[in-house]
Amino acid sequence: MNILIIDLFGMAMLLMWGLRMVRTGVTRAFGARLRHALAVSTRNRVMAFVTGLLATLALQSSTATSVLTTSFASRAYVTTAMAMAIMLGANVGTAVAAKILSWEIHWLSSLLILIGVSIFSLSSTSRPKAIGRAFIGLGLMLLALHLIGAASEPMRKSPVIGALLSVLNQAPIVGFFLSGIMTLATASSLPVIFLIISLATGGTIDSELTLYLVFGVNVGGAMVPLLAISSGPVAKRVPLGNLALRLAGFIAIVPFAGPVAAQLQSFAGNGASFVMDCHLLINVVLAAAFLPFVGTLGNVLDRALPEPTAAEHGPRYLDESCLDNPGLALACAARETMRVGDQIDAMLSTSLRALQLNDIKLCGAIGKMDDEVDDLQEAIKLYLAKLGREEPVDEKDAQRSTEIISFAINLEHIGDIIDKSLRELAEKKIKHQAAFSKEGSEEMESLFARTRENLRIAQSILISQNIELARRLVSEKVHIRRFEQSSAENHLQRLRDRRIESLQTSTIHLDIMRDLKRINSHIISVAYPALELAGELRESRLKGLEDADDKALLTADTPTFR
Repeated sequence: MNILIIDLFGMAMLLMWGLRMVRTGVTRAFGARLRHALAVSTRNRVMAFVTGLLATLALQSSTATSVLTTSFASRAYVTTAMAMAIMLGANVGTAVAAKILSWEIHWLSSLLILIGVSIFSLSSTSRPKAIGRAFIGLGLMLLALHLIGAASEPMRKSPVIGALLSVLNQAPIVGFFLSGIMTLATASSLPVIFLIISLATGGTIDSELTLYLVFGVNVGGAMVPLLAISSGPVAKRVPLGNLALRLAGFIAIVPFAGPVAAQLQSFAGNGASFVMDCHLLINVVLAAAFLPFVGTLGNVLDRALPEPTAAEHGPRYLDESCLDNPGLALACAARETMRVGDQIDAMLSTSLRALQLNDIKLCGAIGKMDDEVDDLQEAIKLYLAKLGREEPVDEKDAQRSTEIISFAINLEHIGDIIDKSLRELAEKKIKHQAAFSKEGSEEMESLFARTRENLRIAQSILISQNIELARRLVSEKVHIRRFEQSSAENHLQRLRDRRIESLQTSTIHLDIMRDLKRINSHIISVAYPALELAGELRESRLKGLEDADDKALLTADTPTFR
């Protein structure tokens, strides 16, 4: 029995791995087209339904479709009503995919794997390799399903399993919860559906229990994307609505489960056909019942889970009522962008403390702050994109809008550098319990401080368009370059002197200084629009940069190092 259980779990994992390969292969090959199709398929509910069905057939996962749809709905790319129509299609799509895989086509597994490996091995570009990956995954899925059927045959004949299932036949509601928990644990409905098929094929479970088990799979599958989303209430509208629909269907069928199961069995027969017809019929009936009312359902979800208004996270100053007045709208956007700058400043401060204190919790906080920066930058872009929809804005306001968006994008890039590079360098330092030399630590802290000061100057320029501050910030580009070069030279000298701390942290130190130099380049870019508007820029440098006074400016604050 122990070997049998290991075999079943192993085959289930192979099935899930094949499913993952299909999903990642299709996403890498056609992901942009799928996302575009989902985003534009909202002309009517029928088109949205069909798009959800086709996307799920391609991805072999309603969860993947749900995550994509939820991301679009939370960013207002699609309405909640159209997102629910897409999900109704996705639910039918996953049932259709399961039914196709239940056919006796396991003999195709070797051929699909052969085709997939050949395409993957002979291709030199990413898209054919991704297509080959999808073929391999589909072949592994068919192979795993065949092996699950073979491995579960002794289980169907086991008296222990028979006794357990006879108890479940008397309490089908327990089977509903059991299959739901199993689906939630595997994060996929497919393995559980085929386990039910293997049990139903041997006649060890009756038709009513089978119906309950299939409903449990559907409800458990709807809970997976809901638990996977950690964002705010807006992002939970679509998965929560999908779960509510499936629960409503289950509650409606409970009083009639026995007669419905018997009637369906007389039509579909026993075994795999009955299980798959139950699975498909449940989702088709739910789609037919609720598709005409997705507008009402969307409104209910919008009211039940409203967008947060003065919350700590999310935009605070992007007032939609100001869009009729371009001046006010630009002021709102600039104020929100200043808030993004404050978040970047906090990320820089947290990164430095993580490096100084070797605190892994601070590294986790950086990732959360970067997520907020990404969301705010996206909100600012969408807000300013609405400006001028009703009537065109003048050239000055259009230029100002571009400047604000450009600065917000640069701040988002800085956040990515901090999260993807500085945070990883801090984690590496913590993992190896390394320490900087005293001189190296001072150089790093000095450049962090200078970077934060430049960020504050850049924020001032965004608001005031002060030319003197802009000239000062651009001149910092030379200082930062010299600073980084001088620090690298001093670090190399410490390596020649065989300083233990410098030997341990050499790569980390140099990468941190290089990342801070990149961050300063993004910060300094805010000065160029103001200087260009004032006619202070030449083609490649500040006017008068060669003059003695400006040369003195560039050398006055050049740092010295030990």
